[in-house]
Amino acid sequence: MPVTVTRTTITTTTSSSTTVGSARALTQPLGLLRLLQLISTCVAFSLVASVGAWTGPMGNWAMFTWCFCFAVTLIILIVELGGLQAHFPLSWRNFPITFACYAALFCLSSSIIYPTTYVQFLAHGRTRDHAIAATTFSCVACLAYATEVAWTRARPGEITGYMATVPGLLKVFETFVACIIFAFISEPILYNQKPALEWCVAVYAICFILAGVTILLNLGDCTNVLPIPFPTFLSGLALLSVLFYATAIVLWPLYQFDQRYQGQPRRSMDPSCTRSISYIQPNTVCFWDRRLAVSILTGINLLAYVSDLVYSTRLVFVKV
Repeated sequence: MPVTVTRTTITTTTSSSTTVGSARALTQPLGLLRLLQLISTCVAFSLVASVGAWTGPMGNWAMFTWCFCFAVTLIILIVELGGLQAHFPLSWRNFPITFACYAALFCLSSSIIYPTTYVQFLAHGRTRDHAIAATTFSCVACLAYATEVAWTRARPGEITGYMATVPGLLKVFETFVACIIFAFISEPILYNQKPALEWCVAVYAICFILAGVTILLNLGDCTNVLPIPFPTFLSGLALLSVLFYATAIVLWPLYQFDQRYQGQPRRSMDPSCTRSISYIQPNTVCFWDRRLAVSILTGINLLAYVSDLVYSTRLVFVKV
């Protein structure tokens, strides 16, 4: 019985055509969306900067997110207006959507982390009001970047860059989740002296590096430098990552929460989670919560890598 398979065609080299810049780029739906991104991120960091409400690691992360997203969005608008895509050092097929996906995730994290770990501890007044308003504009920016990803992602049968496909976007998500895991395991006490947990940390690092290399190869149009075909590299990478994360999803919770392996099954057993310490250091996350967060994030990334493996089989690569 015949079977019809919907596929997405991926280009492995960029087209040599040059896009002529025009002010009309700002009046198109995508141009207007990028203007919204530019304005919302600018207002967000301006509100916070005007009252100095970004002290501490969480505040610094939020400020970095808004400034970084504003700066790169401005660069993209300038390139579009000037028709400089052919002179841009990175692949224009892959760069804008890669950035938009990272920006959506960055703004999402800031919209959650900043109010929950910083704003709620501010006294009522002008500083708190500015911080709340900045959080609102951060949410607007997140929605704007997510909308760009939805508008510009690859459609079945469309010839596009790899980063616009589902596996390409999943690579962005996988590296982002890995970075959050690294933040939670920044204290070596969480895994030292336990080879099984050290293996889990190695898994997170290896998979992050391999996914990052894949993104960089596509952004730099360097996929042809690999000693093996790029589709084979992607399939092998996804399969290896699934196997690695499958071991981590078993070992990390087992050695962190099972008393047979010196784990702590209950939060109350962790001295760092006592109310007095949390009150003194409201921006910190106790060790038990970190362990739980890493367990959840490991499961999320495992599902992402499984989806990556499945979707990678539906791609067709061509050279243009």
